[in-house]
Amino acid sequence: MRHAPAVFSRARREGDIIDVSEQIVRLTRGAAEVIEPLELRQKLLRGRPLTVKLGVDTTAPVITLGHAVAIRRLAAFQELGHRAIFLIGDETARVGDPTGRNEARPQLNDEQIEESAAGFLAQIGAIVDLEKIEVRRNSEWLRQLGFSGALQLASRYTVARMLEREDFNKRFRENRPIHIHELLYPLMQGYDSVALRADVELGATEQKFNLLVGRQLQREDGQEPQVLIMHPILTGLDGEQKMSKSVGNYVALSDSPDEMFGKLMSIPDRTIPEYVQLAADRPEDEVAAVRNALTQGQGNPRDLKAKMAEQTVALYYGAAAAQSARDRFDAMFREHAAPDDAPEISIGDGDPRIVPLLVRAGLAQSTSAARRLVADGAVRLGEEKLTDPGRDLSDLAGSTLRVGKHRFIKLVR
Repeated sequence: MRHAPAVFSRARREGDIIDVSEQIVRLTRGAAEVIEPLELRQKLLRGRPLTVKLGVDTTAPVITLGHAVAIRRLAAFQELGHRAIFLIGDETARVGDPTGRNEARPQLNDEQIEESAAGFLAQIGAIVDLEKIEVRRNSEWLRQLGFSGALQLASRYTVARMLEREDFNKRFRENRPIHIHELLYPLMQGYDSVALRADVELGATEQKFNLLVGRQLQREDGQEPQVLIMHPILTGLDGEQKMSKSVGNYVALSDSPDEMFGKLMSIPDRTIPEYVQLAADRPEDEVAAVRNALTQGQGNPRDLKAKMAEQTVALYYGAAAAQSARDRFDAMFREHAAPDDAPEISIGDGDPRIVPLLVRAGLAQSTSAARRLVADGAVRLGEEKLTDPGRDLSDLAGSTLRVGKHRFIKLVR
């Protein structure tokens, strides 16, 4: 028989509400909504490890700081002795989550899904204990349903209820296609919770509809419904859209300390409190202090941003690496000097003109974005602004371009 961790035994033996309250504070840090808080307290007071799941459709092999918000909460449950499940949605990825979409997602093949899954598993070790985390795939049970099982599952929900979803409703009103397989996605995700008998599910606020479906299906199956802990969506580096690889406004866990620090220093000042809370994973009193300092003009935004960036880098690389990244950034900021490990781009491997070169180097997501950088004077050779979008850089091998304040590329032959 598996023994409950000491923290649960103590809470059960002594009826120590304070212990459970401290757990709840830690487990729900940064949450936008919990359904239902009282249920979470009751589950913890029973003195047994909870089954906690976080499902991720592996649509791209990159974990961003946006993904990391929920993964860090999963790690908190794991550290307190709960059964933490990192669920790879290999079967749901074949459908594609329609959440927030104005059109159907492209369906992925097995090779794409496995490549992304491998990338995720290689990176989550920076947050969770890979020796203790339980990794599952929802193909384990969804493929066993068969067509008749899928029909039975579909019979549990009406089209009218599905159209209550904002994205489906919007597409319906705009006469945009809604495919039948998309309507099945929330049921597939909800059935994951039934199959795993989940006590808690973690997810983003935009997933609320899907998570609630899980609670309903559990009730119908005779299970106690899972508690939902939903976190906000982290805004991207542009300060406008949610952090996304496709938009190019993201920080990846695989970024080096210097890259991570530099990217974080580029966020708009108004998003600093959000990043302190979700990226640096600081407690609410620190978030409130930063928010008040900005509102009342009592703190230098650059200093507040640098502290947040250092705290965030430290989560993944340690305090020493974070301090070094901050020191190197400060030196570059003062001297506009390029780092020794600035990425290289070959002038001879493609069009040597400035606009296509910026796109090829990953410093702009599109030709139009590269043109805007040039027009805004954000591309420099030393202190010279390169303002001609058609400028040929063939003669600049050995030089270093600076894009914005902290991004550099070395031009090589």
